[in-house]
Amino acid sequence: MTRTDMTHDLAPSGTPTLTDTACTPTVLGLGGTLRPGSTSEQALRLALRAAAGHGARTEVITATELELPMYDPGHRPLTARAHRLLDAVRRADGIVIASPGYHGGTSGLLKNALDYLQELAGDPVPYVDGKAVGCVVTTAGWQAGATTLTSLRSTVHALRGWPTPLGVVVNSSDKPFGPDGESTDPKVAGQLAALGGQVASFARMRAAHLV
Repeated sequence: MTRTDMTHDLAPSGTPTLTDTACTPTVLGLGGTLRPGSTSEQALRLALRAAAGHGARTEVITATELELPMYDPGHRPLTARAHRLLDAVRRADGIVIASPGYHGGTSGLLKNALDYLQELAGDPVPYVDGKAVGCVVTTAGWQAGATTLTSLRSTVHALRGWPTPLGVVVNSSDKPFGPDGESTDPKVAGQLAALGGQVASFARMRAAHLV
């Protein structure tokens, strides 16, 4: 898991952002695939960069760290990776989740990781209660993207999270990212930036409320 602490006086749009680190929000990114440099991981990182540009700290847990044993409620002990995931979700004020679309739904790897959040049921803040969650889906075509995004947003609702107004579907068939990880499609870049900004804005309000 990597972490980047970034605080800015101004977001790229010129909107004032937090300079007081006491209430700087943390936005956690989850997702990708086990394939290095996957489209979903690239999309996740661009959304997190936008959140950082709006004054958030960012953390990311990619698919290689989400490769967990199949979740078995009540099974102990949890692995170190599972504890790392749960601790990161506890710390987060907002979350960005990026999944490939597999046969009309999220990847089994990501869904299994989200199932582990059942371990947070007894926390003072259960699951992802009250946290903004940006949903990003990448698919080789548009039809599967829409159904997968609906499925992912439904899972977030079940975990008591607030899906951001904007959800993003990226068509990987269009080759939307270059070798450097930057988007080659201005529309995709703009949507990911807007989603990251929405998560950061909601997370900021949550962090300020908790101070």
